[in-house]
Amino acid sequence: MDPRQHYLQTITRRHFLRDSQVGLGALALGGLSTAATAAPAAPASADPRQPHSPPLPGKAKHVIYLHMAGSPPQHELFDFKPALLKHNMQPCPDELLAVLQKERLPFINLKARRPKLLGTPYRFQPRGDSGQMISELLPQLSRHADEMAIIRSMHTDQFNHAPAQLLLYTGAARFGGASLGSWATWGLGSENANLPGFVVLISGGTDPSGGKSLWGSGFLPSVFQGVQCRSAGDPILFVSNPKGLDRNVRRRSLDALRKLNELELERIGDPETRTRISQYELAFRMQMSVPQVMDVTREPKHVQESYGTTPGKASFANNCLLARRLVEQGVRYVQLFDWGWDMHGTAKSNDLITAMPKKCKEVDQPIAALLSDLKQRGLLDETLVIWSGEFGRTSLNEERNGSKFLGRDHHPHCFSMWMAGGGIKGGVTHGETDELGYFVARDKVGVHDLQATVLHLLGFDPHRLSYRYQGLNQRLIGPEGDGHVIRPVVA
Repeated sequence: MDPRQHYLQTITRRHFLRDSQVGLGALALGGLSTAATAAPAAPASADPRQPHSPPLPGKAKHVIYLHMAGSPPQHELFDFKPALLKHNMQPCPDELLAVLQKERLPFINLKARRPKLLGTPYRFQPRGDSGQMISELLPQLSRHADEMAIIRSMHTDQFNHAPAQLLLYTGAARFGGASLGSWATWGLGSENANLPGFVVLISGGTDPSGGKSLWGSGFLPSVFQGVQCRSAGDPILFVSNPKGLDRNVRRRSLDALRKLNELELERIGDPETRTRISQYELAFRMQMSVPQVMDVTREPKHVQESYGTTPGKASFANNCLLARRLVEQGVRYVQLFDWGWDMHGTAKSNDLITAMPKKCKEVDQPIAALLSDLKQRGLLDETLVIWSGEFGRTSLNEERNGSKFLGRDHHPHCFSMWMAGGGIKGGVTHGETDELGYFVARDKVGVHDLQATVLHLLGFDPHRLSYRYQGLNQRLIGPEGDGHVIRPVVA
């Protein structure tokens, strides 16, 4: 193709306005001159991920988000309801049935049978000096009750996995938004130039329902998207040199590619070109740094045993230890997804009697070890640890198609989560559900409230942190800015 024709094909409306000297182009440039003067273009060599201070005093420097994908039932873990035990397996009362008939339930069939109330088969007791009520399914995590802020009044407006996860992490139930980890790294940068600022680790055998958009950068520069690492095999796919290409040859090829990208950046000015330059260089540095950080066998034996790791295999325990190693090395945001918490009770593999204790045993020891390890190393005060699913579970037995197993359907009206470290007030319980655990009775907390609180702890005003895109100041908490900081859980 004629190079001139190729160049014309790259011209966009933005480039036309930039290069025009009179008429509409001049007016557009006049309107943009202030912004251009205030924020001159960074040189091609500048790393867009370089660290910088938040605009407000932040109590957290790092975030570790532990997501139990599929959503664990709060009634079995953090929201004890004696009334459910009293009326266990009894038909739901008329007033609740009237509510159900007006709702859209994912799997409970009201035409087939009247749903029955389901009390938890597990015991609860007060834990720690704060007396937080926590299930016997989490004996080791319960030892950290005085460091946890448990929120029992979370709610969402989504009852399917993918849109609920998208809402939780991008602020909208549709694709295209920027994830929480991307906002954090865009706002703060990364403290380690040789590692990604935002790392994703997955266990449980499958990706979360929302897919890779849960750690995508959306409209933010793509350099801030999450990098998925593996705890078994090559940590990052395709980052190693192919056979026959040594590190010196790789360096020379990247230098040549860099010069071509710099020419394109100078000519066209697309910020994604600067991202491309930065990502190629980061990938080259990660070839040396990532394998070392991702190798849990470098940890002393007693540390590995405390987490319950299995080196060489993918596991949630390995990922918890890796999360500590990553934040210790300056990674800003670490996201853990663990699939297998969708306890519908349709089979032995997802019932409350067999599957629920198994999943709790897989995460109880590693999470407790993570909190202890962070505290012992002086990292917990600056690391915000979050645990949640994407929605809650009903206070009714699902009994889909007459199943004899115990399980709970999806439920958007209330669920439980907890936070610790990084500016969180430990030993507190926030919010309350009604006596049957179906609706929030006090101090309702929405998804945007949680997001606003995380941004606040990182040192941002969640209403002012925005990115101009498609004519709007895009925000994690949504264009209407309805998120509010959960003050009672902030130290």
